[in-house]
Amino acid sequence: MFLKDRTALVTGSTSGIGLAYARALAAEGANVVINGFGEADAIEKERAGIEKDFKVKARYSAANMMKPDEIAAMVAEAEKEFGAIDILVNNAGIQHVAPVEEFPIEKWDQIIAINLSSAFHTTRAALPKMKAKGWGRIINTASAHAFVASPFKSAYVSAKHGIAGFTKTVALEVATNGITVNAIAPGYVWTPLVEKQIPDTMKARNMTKEQVINDVLLLAQPTKEFVTVEQVAALAVFLCTDAAKSITGTTLPMDGGWTAA
Repeated sequence: MFLKDRTALVTGSTSGIGLAYARALAAEGANVVINGFGEADAIEKERAGIEKDFKVKARYSAANMMKPDEIAAMVAEAEKEFGAIDILVNNAGIQHVAPVEEFPIEKWDQIIAINLSSAFHTTRAALPKMKAKGWGRIINTASAHAFVASPFKSAYVSAKHGIAGFTKTVALEVATNGITVNAIAPGYVWTPLVEKQIPDTMKARNMTKEQVINDVLLLAQPTKEFVTVEQVAALAVFLCTDAAKSITGTTLPMDGGWTAA
């Protein structure tokens, strides 16, 4: 419970990696603010579950990560209730796949806004209180695509490369303020979103489930295993410890060896 009396804001945390972050930080005593889209009943179940399981306060914000004013309001509300955001996890993200010349302009704008610009807006709003307290942890969800590219993912790859650069820049700016800034770069993570893509891929490519997993999804990961949300969350928790206070400005791969070559 080394995070008791700390507060964490995790964007894009109503499911998948983001929810795993929130639960792992709550398990160490942090109050949490979760954020994202989904069915209201399902979100409330997860929020209440965090409070019940870990005996912390959990709040939900429906702030749209494409709207800077809503992001600023979310941070302000969290600071009003908890005093400051001690741990900021920028995790919100979406994906779209298409050749550049066919890539819908609105999809490009959405991906850049949600996957990259939202991290700027949350960080900009949360930093003053972190600086005043002399302690803070900012953790950005990058991707193996922060290091390497894949075809048809121009917006996503651009955003994740941007996250890596943003992480370095902010880390340098706050290096003497007791604040660390890092990014975690997972490969393919087993989430409901990934699982739901398998049947369509099976049909489109005339493959079995096993072929889709091994020859499409895990093609680039030498371990041939999915990263788990629990593994990603555990690394985030470690980055919040005193043992990790000299780790800053880094993008840490967790990709089964994808980017080793």
